[in-house]
Amino acid sequence: MKFSKITLHLLLTLTLAFGFTACDDDDDDHIFIDNEAPSAPTNLKIYTGDGELHVTWDFSPEEDVDGYSIYESDDNNNFTRLTDVNYDVNYYIDSGLDNGRVVYYAVTAFDASGNESDLSLDEAVGITRPEGKNQVIKDYLRFPGLSGFTFNDFSAVSFDSDICDFFFENYENTYYINVWDDSELQDMGSTQDIYEIEFAPDGGWIPLVSGENVKYTEAIIGHTYVIWTFDGYYGKIRINSLTGETMSFDWAFQLLEGEKMLKASGNRTIKRNISTKDGVKKLDR
Repeated sequence: MKFSKITLHLLLTLTLAFGFTACDDDDDDHIFIDNEAPSAPTNLKIYTGDGELHVTWDFSPEEDVDGYSIYESDDNNNFTRLTDVNYDVNYYIDSGLDNGRVVYYAVTAFDASGNESDLSLDEAVGITRPEGKNQVIKDYLRFPGLSGFTFNDFSAVSFDSDICDFFFENYENTYYINVWDDSELQDMGSTQDIYEIEFAPDGGWIPLVSGENVKYTEAIIGHTYVIWTFDGYYGKIRINSLTGETMSFDWAFQLLEGEKMLKASGNRTIKRNISTKDGVKKLDR
């Protein structure tokens, strides 16, 4: 059977057309393989609580982020994955921890293809510590046995107890927080809550007046005060209410000696003898 030149030309044209169409269809069926991991999360922050630590971070900018993995470490070197959270979550609460534990955290971002970023670079460390709400102590001039507070067991004690860390005073309707001369005290100013002050200050402690044996400052509702105890620990209190007889406050205490992170009961072994002070010595105010 013979074909004319016109017929052959048409067959060739149709073959080429269908051939290119098939190639185009094959291109549409190609699968894109994603091998690129998201960027690591940034701006990690730790908020310290009673038996728990709160971890927050900034979202990674990539649109294909599918979630975040949270890692922990006791030495800031060997990290173990704790859990994963969804792409729209940028916080994690690590609860059920022993108070006084030091924990380092890192976070990674991962996408739907299973690509995981490097660990976040921020050094994020938290130390759990105990805290309490609405503790009440009384004016030492009228109720001496219930006027002081100790961080040893977080209870009211006598102002002249060897374990008293601070005590309350109503002097002619002006209220004071007092510490003995072997401790330090600072008013950190008005705060929204006790968590606002995250670290103890490096300086600015209230000086001891010559001839006196206590350091003191006015007690003001809504102010937070940091106390550096006689044996080297840091605590803080925030005053909730004041009356002629009582002071109500929230408190938090760091269990690690010398640790200024207030946002972490250690073994407080240093002893003192308040009886040698022979009572409170204050000059006329």
